[in-house]
Order: sequence, then C-alpha cells, then structure tokens
Amino acid sequence: MALEKWRPFASLERWEERWDPFRWLSQMQREINRLFEEGFSGRELEPISLKGWYPKLDVVETKDEVIVRADLPGMKQSDIEVSVSDGDLLIRGERKEEKEIKEENYYRREREYGAFRRTVPLPKGVKAEQIKATYQDGILEVKFPKPEEAKAKQVKIEVK
Repeated sequence: MALEKWRPFASLERWEERWDPFRWLSQMQREINRLFEEGFSGRELEPISLKGWYPKLDVVETKDEVIVRADLPGMKQSDIEVSVSDGDLLIRGERKEEKEIKEENYYRREREYGAFRRTVPLPKGVKAEQIKATYQDGILEVKFPKPEEAKAKQVKIEVK
C-alpha cells in the first residue's frame, strides 16, 4: 500500500474556478434566457380564442375631475358599453374579427379580438348620472367630477 501525502485543503484548491459566484450567476442568466427564448417561442401560434385581451387604460386625476381613457382602436361605438355597478366603472365590449381573406397568407397575427371587460373602482360619493363618456378616434374617454370628500383640502398651520 502506497502512502499519500496528507493535503487537508486539496478540495479547496482552484476554488475560484469552480465556485466563482459571478460565473455561477452568468450561467444562471444564460439558462433563464434560454428558457424564455425557447419556452415562449410557440405562444404566438396559440388560437386567439384562448388568449384574453383587454384595452390599456389611463386614469388621470385633475383638481376637479377624474378621467379614464381606454385605447379601443378599430372598434365601433356600438360595440362598447360603459356602466356603473357597485361602486365600479365597467367598460365592456367586443372587437370583432375581420373576415378572413383566403388569398392572403398570414406570417404573423398579433391583433387580438374577442370580448373584454375592464373595471375601475370609483371614489365614494361619485354619482352615476354625472359620468360622461365620449368616443373618438379609437379612444374612449370617461369623465366624472371628484366628490367633495375626495378633493384635497388645504389645512392652515398655526404658529404657537
């Protein structure tokens, strides 16, 4: 039996190469990038009916009113419904799919179709009859005055 020199820290030699945390992090980043590139690449082939869509909203507050704007390009006013229920503003509608043309080949289809529903909570005290909605150039704009209790009040600071 041959004798071997005892080297208590032999396993820690070349530690920097094997356990370099930056090397490990960059390897993990490469793996995550690969997962996202490969894992989601087929999603655009899913049928549109399985994917929900909803319009993007902006909610803007001014001194006296609140304005909700929704992007609804290509929709008709008759396909949009605005209502108030249980203290929420409901925007519903349906973007109808264009009739498919047989002579054309789709290389990519990203525009989404189907029914949608968006809900915006209203401040307490908003009266439904004061809500006004307009639709122009694919933008739905809903305005309502802020209730008195929601308006900012200036408080005077007294000096003692």
